[in-house]
Amino acid sequence: MDVQPRPCVVAADSKLLRRAYGAFATGVTVVTVGGHTPHGMTANSFTAVSLDPPLVLVCVDRTAIMHAALDGAGRFGVSVLAAGQEAVARHFADRRRPLGLDQFAMVPWQPGPLTTAPLITGALAHFECELWRSYDGGDHTIVVGTLLGFDRGVDTDALLFLSGQFHQAGPRLEVRS
Repeated sequence: MDVQPRPCVVAADSKLLRRAYGAFATGVTVVTVGGHTPHGMTANSFTAVSLDPPLVLVCVDRTAIMHAALDGAGRFGVSVLAAGQEAVARHFADRRRPLGLDQFAMVPWQPGPLTTAPLITGALAHFECELWRSYDGGDHTIVVGTLLGFDRGVDTDALLFLSGQFHQAGPRLEVRS
């Protein structure tokens, strides 16, 4: 089979680059901080980094309100959204939503016992973290948190983000090792 190489697009074309990045399906989370000025942000750049020590990372746009909020709080929560929580994801992605505690008025949540960060009710999992390190990531900051505590919530399908749209996870496959 003769496969011709496809031409490479220059990475400086941000619209095409965003579309190419969008070919990778991700889960959807809401990252939150508590305290005097609680704040939430939808994020799909979230991943586990290490089991020992337990570390997670989230990438935050340098111009986002969350960027300064994370620095000020030092602790944060992550709620991994379930398939039925697209409205929650859209709410925390909307830059026109109210700020402070008011942004949580329409969303069921409870304060994290270790961080006071709002944790979204009905999420698949919650993680409570302390800011461990942060790294320059171009127009984003890569925030690494050490895990203080976690819980695995409801057992249902996940909310996914692919090609600029929300999706629900398909049927579960049994994995044997």
